[in-house]
Amino acid sequence: MINGSIVALITPMNSDGSVDFASLERLVEFHIDQGTDAIVAVGTTGESATLPMNEHVTVVAQTVKFAAGRIPVIGGNGANATSEAVELTKSLSRVGVAAMLGVTPYYNKPTPKGLVAHYKAVAASTDIPQILYNVPGRTAVDMKPETVAELVGVSNIIGVKEATGDVSRVKRLRELCGNDFMLYSGDDATAREFLLLGGNGVISVANNIVPKAFKAMCDAALAGNTELAASIDEPLRGLYSTLFCEANPIPVKWAAHRMGLIECGYIRLPLTELSEQCHGLLLDAMTRAQIEVK
Repeated sequence: MINGSIVALITPMNSDGSVDFASLERLVEFHIDQGTDAIVAVGTTGESATLPMNEHVTVVAQTVKFAAGRIPVIGGNGANATSEAVELTKSLSRVGVAAMLGVTPYYNKPTPKGLVAHYKAVAASTDIPQILYNVPGRTAVDMKPETVAELVGVSNIIGVKEATGDVSRVKRLRELCGNDFMLYSGDDATAREFLLLGGNGVISVANNIVPKAFKAMCDAALAGNTELAASIDEPLRGLYSTLFCEANPIPVKWAAHRMGLIECGYIRLPLTELSEQCHGLLLDAMTRAQIEVK
């Protein structure tokens, strides 16, 4: 099972909007070097909403190629049309991903019955492990623990990324879904508490730019070392909030560019590059987190 510190990887792009595969390869090497436990390719932070399916699959496939078996790659396979999610899942099944992460269908607001039917259809199209993903702040639908529990019996649905920031759900999910079901935080600000309450890992935005520290925090929390986890996490808390001064992944992509991790901070419309009034805020948060800016 994949656990620990997982990066929701950005998708680097050139100034003309094409994917920058050279920077993508450097990012994969960076995370292997820094000890990151797994990579999510083309999730929300990877701009899945603005990558057409063929490009989406290509980016995931190249990430797997660059990883070369040294770090697990989880491919994003979410869509708000079940047929599209199934098609994407079948394509990703052929590129070597270790698992897939499927966000709840967004905008069309399915009922709990619809969510269960959607995820069962997606899971039935592959043998590869599936991770559910609940982020109501983006999707306008909240998949409650009781709905998640209805999917535990599907053999290749192995866990859920819970991004509400409500850590009380850890206990409820564990009660309903059992000890073998993987629980991943999708909220950096509450990740430490999520792990200390029994979570298995964190799929993180901040991990793009502070992977070594984030890995150390996750390891400490998973080991139950509350004091050590807090000592690592507290200096990063300002960074966590500032990385959402505008819609993710606008700030983290700008930060990665300022660190020299990627050649260009380009982001696809309808998102635009970080507004100037946020530059100072983010630079200050990066300095306080002891991040070197080039």
